Amino acid sequence: IQKLCDRVASSTLLDDRRDAVRALKSLSKKYRLEVGIHAMEHLIHVLQTDRSDSEIIGYALDTLYNVISNDLEEEEQEENLPKQVDDLGSQFTEIFIKQQENVTLLLTLVEEFDFHVRWPGVKLLTSLLKQQGPQVQQIILVSPMGVSRLMDLLADSREVIRNDGVLLLQQLTKSNAAIQKIVAFENAFERLLDIITEEGNSDGGIVVEDCLLLLQNLLKNNNSNQNFFKEGSYIQRMKPWFEVGDDNCGWSAQKVTNLHLMLQLVRVLVSPTNPPGATSSCQKAMFHCGLLQQLCTILMATGVPADILTETINTVSEVIRGCQMNQDYFASVNAPSNPPRPAIVVLLMSMVNERQPFVLRCAVLYCFQCFLYKNQKGQGEIVSTLLPSTIDATGNSVSAGQLLCGGLFSTDSLSNWCAAVALAHALQENATLKEQLLRVQLATSIGNPPVSLLQQCTNILSQGSKVQTRVGLLMLLCTWLSNCSIAVTHFLHNPANVPFLTGQIAENLGEEEQLVQGLCALLLGISIYYNDNSLENYRKEKLKQLIEKRIGRENFIEKLGFISKHELYSRAAQKPQPSFSSPDHMMFDHEFTKLVKELEGVISKAIYKSSEEDKKEEEVKKTLEQHDNIVTHYKKVIREQELEELKQRISTLTSQNEQLQATVTQQVSQIQQHKDQYNLLKVQLGKDTQHHNSHSDTFQMNGIQMEEVSKLKEELEEWKNKHELLQGQLREKDSVTEKLKSSQLEMETTEQSSQTSKSGGLEHSNEVQKELEMLRSQIQLQSAEISKLQIENQKLQVMNTSADPVLGDSGATAGNNSELERRLEQEIKELKSEIKALSEEKESLKQQLDSSSSTVAILQDEKSKLQQEVAESKKEQDDLLVLLADQDQKLSALKIKLKDLGVPVEDEDDIESGDQGDEDEDGDEEEQD
Repeated sequence: IQKLCDRVASSTLLDDRRDAVRALKSLSKKYRLEVGIHAMEHLIHVLQTDRSDSEIIGYALDTLYNVISNDLEEEEQEENLPKQVDDLGSQFTEIFIKQQENVTLLLTLVEEFDFHVRWPGVKLLTSLLKQQGPQVQQIILVSPMGVSRLMDLLADSREVIRNDGVLLLQQLTKSNAAIQKIVAFENAFERLLDIITEEGNSDGGIVVEDCLLLLQNLLKNNNSNQNFFKEGSYIQRMKPWFEVGDDNCGWSAQKVTNLHLMLQLVRVLVSPTNPPGATSSCQKAMFHCGLLQQLCTILMATGVPADILTETINTVSEVIRGCQMNQDYFASVNAPSNPPRPAIVVLLMSMVNERQPFVLRCAVLYCFQCFLYKNQKGQGEIVSTLLPSTIDATGNSVSAGQLLCGGLFSTDSLSNWCAAVALAHALQENATLKEQLLRVQLATSIGNPPVSLLQQCTNILSQGSKVQTRVGLLMLLCTWLSNCSIAVTHFLHNPANVPFLTGQIAENLGEEEQLVQGLCALLLGISIYYNDNSLENYRKEKLKQLIEKRIGRENFIEKLGFISKHELYSRAAQKPQPSFSSPDHMMFDHEFTKLVKELEGVISKAIYKSSEEDKKEEEVKKTLEQHDNIVTHYKKVIREQELEELKQRISTLTSQNEQLQATVTQQVSQIQQHKDQYNLLKVQLGKDTQHHNSHSDTFQMNGIQMEEVSKLKEELEEWKNKHELLQGQLREKDSVTEKLKSSQLEMETTEQSSQTSKSGGLEHSNEVQKELEMLRSQIQLQSAEISKLQIENQKLQVMNTSADPVLGDSGATAGNNSELERRLEQEIKELKSEIKALSEEKESLKQQLDSSSSTVAILQDEKSKLQQEVAESKKEQDDLLVLLADQDQKLSALKIKLKDLGVPVEDEDDIESGDQGDEDEDGDEEEQD
C-alpha cells in the first residue's frame, strides 16, 4: 500500500497513477484502515489535479467510499467488528471534512455528467452525511448553490443515479429545517410525486419507499413546508395512492410498506402537534379532494392487511379530529353489510371484542375519541342511543351506546377500560349530557328492578375487580361528576359510596393499588368541590371532617399526588393517541390527564379550608343570592312595566302604520296609473316620430338624387366640350397628314428628276432626305395620338348612353318632391300640437308627485315625535335603575370579599344586565319599525 501511494504521488505518467489508484481501490475493502491512513491525502490530491481524466477520478472516489463507508461485504461482517467499523468510518469522515474544500470539490464532481464520476461521488457524499451529518450539512449549506446542485440528481435520466440521489437527499434533509426549506422550494415535491406516479404509486418498488421517506423528512415538524405542500395543491395528488380494488388478497410486503408510509405522510399533515390553523386547512383540503372518502373505503374494504387497517384507522382519526365537516361525513359512512351499519358501530364492535388485536383496538378507541373531540353534536348522538326514549325495543340493530355499555360491564378488563374512556369522551366538557346520562337505566337480571348507570359503575368498583377495570371506571366517574353538581348529588345519594372511597384511601396497599387510591381521592375531592350542599348528611363540611377523622388531610393530599407522579400518567400526557407497549400499561387517557392537572390544586385548597371560611363563603353566597333575588324582582317589575308601555306604543304605531300603508298604496296605484298613461303617450310619440323620420328620409333621398343628377349633367357637358375639342384637333391632324402626303409625292418626283442631274443637285437631295425622315417620325407620333383619341371617344359615347336614362328618372322625381314637402308640413303641425298636450299632462303629474312627497314628509315628522317619546320613556327607566345603585355597590363589595377568600363567583348580574341590554335594543328596533 505504501509503494502504491508513492507511485500515485511521484509518477509523472497518468497511466501509472491510474494503475496505482486502481490497485488501491481493490485493496481498500480488505485493508480499509491501512489504505485510509496512507492513501487518503494522495487520493484527495488526485481529485484536485487529475480532473481531466474521468477514469482515475472514478477509482479515487470508489476508494474513498470503501474507506469511509460502513457498508462492508457480508463475509467481512463478524460479531466483534461493528463497533470498530463505526469508529473507523466516523474518524475517516472527520479527517476528510476537516478541510471544507474537500466537500466543495466533491460537490463540483457530482455536477459532472460522466457516470463513472457522478455515481461514486453521490455514494461518497451520502456516506459522509451518514457518518457526520450535521457537520457536512453545514458545509453544503454554506457552499454557493450546494443544495441546488444536488437537486439536479433527481432530474438525471439514469435511474441508478436518480435513486441514489433520493437516498443522498434523505440524509441531507435529516433534522435540518433550513435545508428542508431549500429542497422544497427547489421543486422537490413535484419531482418526487412524479417519480412515485411513474413507479406505480403503492405498487411501486423500493424507489417509492425512498421517495416517501424523503417526503416525510421534508414535511415532518416543518410548518412552512407543510403550508407550501398544501398551497401547491399536492394533497390532491395523494388521492390516487389509496385506490384499492375489491380483491385485496396477496399484497406484497413492499406494497404494505409503501401504503404504510403513505398513510404516515397524511398523518404528518394533520398531526395534532401541528398549529391548529394549518391542521384545519389540510383537513378541509383532504375532504374536498376526496382523500377522506378514499380512506374510508379502505377502512370498510375486505381483505386489507391488519397493520394497514390499523394505520388507516389512525389516519382517519387525525383527519377528522376537531373538524366538524369531516366528523359529520364520518358519522354518515356505512359499512357494506346487510343491513348497512354505521362505520362507528362496526368499529366499536371490534373495540369491545377481546379476540381482536390489541393495536387495532387502541386505534378504534383513538378514532372514537377524535370523532367526539370538540363535536357536541356527535356526543349528543352517542348519548342519545343510551336514553330510554331512543333505544330500539326490537333489538334488531345494535347502537353505539349499547356496545359501550356491553363493553363497560364485560368480563374483559381491556374492554371495560376502553368503553369507560370512550364514554368519558362522550361527556367531555358537556354539562347537559352529564345530566342526561343520569337518566340511563340498566336491566341487571330478570326480576330485579333496573339500576342507573351511575349506580352500576359504583357497584362494579366495590366488587373489587381488576385494577385496569377500576381505573377506567374511576376515570369515567371523575369526568362525569366534574363541573356537574347534580351528578355529585346523585353519587352521594347512595350511602355506600362515600364509605367505600374513604375505606380505599385509608388502607395501606401495594404499588398497584396506589393508583386506585389516588383516583378514589380525586373522586372524593370532586364530590366536595362541586357539592351544592343539597344533601344534609354529605355537606362539604361533614365530608371534610370525615376525611380528617378517617384519612387525615396530609395523607389524603399525598394519595391524591400518586396520580401525577405515576410513570404511565406522564406518558399519557404527552400526546392524544393512546399508544401502549402492552395491555397492562393501558391505564391513563390523555384528556383525563388534563382534568387531573386542572383539579389537583383546586381540590387540595378546598380540603384545607376551615369551617369558618366555608361559613363565610356560605354567608356571602346567601347574601349574594338574596341580593340577586331582589335585583331579579326589580328587573322583572321594570321589564313588565316596559313591556306594557311598549305594547301600547306598538299598538298605536301599528294602527298608524296601517293607515300610512293604506295611503301609500293609494298613492302608489295613482303613480302607477300616471306611469302607464305616460308610457302610452311615449309610445304614440315614438310612432309619430318614426313616421316623420321616414318622410324626411325619403326627402333626403330625393335631395341626394337631385344633387347626383346635377353633377352628372355638369360632367356630361365637360366631356362634350372635350369631345368637340378633340374632334377639332383630329381634323387639324388629318389636314396636316394630307399636306404631308402631297409633299411626299412631290418629293418623289423631284428625286426622279434629280437622278438625271446628279452633279448639280447632290446637296439639295441630302436636305430633302432629312426632311423626309423628320416627317415620317411626326406621322408615326400623330397616328399614335389619333388611336388614343379614338379610344377616348368610344368611352365618352358609352358614358353618354348610360347618363341618358338617369336624366329621365330625375325629371320624374322632381315632380313628386313638391307633394311630399306639403304633406310633411301638415304632419309637423299636427305633431307640435300633440307635444303641447303631452307637456301639459306632464306638468299635472309633477304636481301630483309633489303633493304625495309632502304627505310623506308629514308622516316622517310624526315618526320623529314618536321616537322622542320613546327616549323620554328610557329616561324614566334610567331613573328607576338609579334606585338599585346602593344595592349594586353592596353586591360588588361582597363579591370582592368572596374573591379574596378564593371562592369563584359567577357574574350573573352582569349576564342578566347584558340580556336586559339586548332586549332594550330589540325593543328600540321594533319601535323604529
